[in-house]
Amino acid sequence: MTYGLWVLCAAFVVGAILRLPLSLSMFGAGAVYFLATGQDVGLLADQVMGQMTGTYVLVAIPMFILAANVMNAAGISERLWAAADAIMGRFRGGTGHVTVLVSIIFSSMSGSAVTDAAGPGMVSIRMMRQFGKFPGELAVAVAAAGSVIAPVIPPSIPLVIYAMLSGASVGGLFLAGIVPGLLMGLTIMLTVAMVAKKHGLPAGRAVGFSEAIPAFGRATMPMTLPVVLLGGIWTGWFSPTEAAAVAALWAMILGLVILRSYRIGQLGESFRESVRQMASTMLLIASAFVVNYAIANEGLAAALGHMLESAEVTQLQFLLIVNVVLLLLGCFLDGSVILLVFIPLLLPSARALGLDLTYFGVVVVINFMIGLITPPYGLVLFVLASLTGVPIQKIFRAVVPFFVALIAFLGLLILFPEIVLFLPHAFGY
Repeated sequence: MTYGLWVLCAAFVVGAILRLPLSLSMFGAGAVYFLATGQDVGLLADQVMGQMTGTYVLVAIPMFILAANVMNAAGISERLWAAADAIMGRFRGGTGHVTVLVSIIFSSMSGSAVTDAAGPGMVSIRMMRQFGKFPGELAVAVAAAGSVIAPVIPPSIPLVIYAMLSGASVGGLFLAGIVPGLLMGLTIMLTVAMVAKKHGLPAGRAVGFSEAIPAFGRATMPMTLPVVLLGGIWTGWFSPTEAAAVAALWAMILGLVILRSYRIGQLGESFRESVRQMASTMLLIASAFVVNYAIANEGLAAALGHMLESAEVTQLQFLLIVNVVLLLLGCFLDGSVILLVFIPLLLPSARALGLDLTYFGVVVVINFMIGLITPPYGLVLFVLASLTGVPIQKIFRAVVPFFVALIAFLGLLILFPEIVLFLPHAFGY
């Protein structure tokens, strides 16, 4: 590793020790790199502004954030919960199955695991503990595992960012995420069934026909959002980037006009919260551009490519190595850092090996999502621990079966790429 990269890494570690915000640590590391290598620090602004203004797909991120915040404020979670409970609530550990089903449904509206965990996830935890007799740590583990489906099933903020980095089609990535996302849900449900049997959890209440029909009726309108969103993309009415703005507008129409569960006075708060989240996300992306410049300037991606080429690594071997390394990194680093800093390093090698970049994107995003529930970092676990008051050590133990099940599922995707590529190929991507 070169002198410049050592300085960059050392500055980043110092920022982490000082508990600086991640984006500031990355900006600071970039500035120190420029100074240490004798380059003009003004390149910081040049890299950020040049990359940010030239990347149209980034417009989708604030719009998806706004749509998710409006849906949360409009009480959509409770409506979806009642409908899912009518389907799955009668089974052993039924409220756990309902939690996963709600996560699958809500994933087509939010695109963020943390949003899913803090929104419908909190509703689900309360229901699991109150009606399903779930221990607190197990309820949190189920909600956390379910929340990682959100960024896989479209719309997905990580897939939008990956499209920006790789040049892959956003529409193709969105299609590629559907089947793996649904199978992730099935994997988690099977794990819930096994855990519920082990803990002797009771079967839920069977909902009668007369009670189920009104519950489905109340959930009908919220379910129009993914229909409008994905239908518009696939029919060509609007691009995936434009779809984000459509999603935000339709979410406001649903809450204010159709459901009337959202007041005009709440709109300002939704905008403020969205701007706060957007600023945090965009600062992180901007700081990543600076670090990526340093890595590219030092030729690290090219060196990695030459190393893999000389070792004559196959596609399968490359995928196995990448996933093991990313899973280990996910134990300690935020998924955003891995996506924005490490994936650009791997993309040239993936291209050289002939890997489909749409497939590669979905696989690495699922890897990041598993990282969100991986001790000792596990961002979603910490978020839910702080919101529920359940000790994080207990949550770490409870989430292990779900972590193992998702790792096995990731292995299945590596062995059978068509699970990911079936839908994109069917639609001509």
